[in-house]
Amino acid sequence: MSIDSIDRRILDALQRSGRMSNADLSERVHLSPSACHRRVQRLEAEGYIAKYVALLDARKLGVPTTVFVEITLQGQADDLLDAFEKAVARIPDVLECHLMAGTADYLLKIVAEDTEDFARIHRQHLSRLPGVAQMQSSFALRTVLRTTALPLQGGL
Repeated sequence: MSIDSIDRRILDALQRSGRMSNADLSERVHLSPSACHRRVQRLEAEGYIAKYVALLDARKLGVPTTVFVEITLQGQADDLLDAFEKAVARIPDVLECHLMAGTADYLLKIVAEDTEDFARIHRQHLSRLPGVAQMQSSFALRTVLRTTALPLQGGL
């Protein structure tokens, strides 16, 4: 099912502030509270809204260091890819894992306390991942932009 401009406004408002009340949301998108509630329920049921989460402050939680790790595997067989993906999913410090096109097979986003903590993560987890041929780590010096908000103009 397609969504209209009101649905887009609802989605935009919720992805920026997921805890806003239905009354505040309905006011923001210029819709009655009951109609707004029905639309939100439909957007949830149809999977446009996957879940609601709290975004935590990594610095306050003691993991201010972000490391991006490019991993190249020894091969591309399905069983090797599956084994790698299952193993990486068990590492609590990995926030994201992407199968890539290009020079590396996977790109991981990892958080750590500092370089020593990343060395521990590397030693205890990354070095034991199955099928790894090469690994390249890059430390983020500063985050310039961070958002979870998807662009909602146009063709949904």
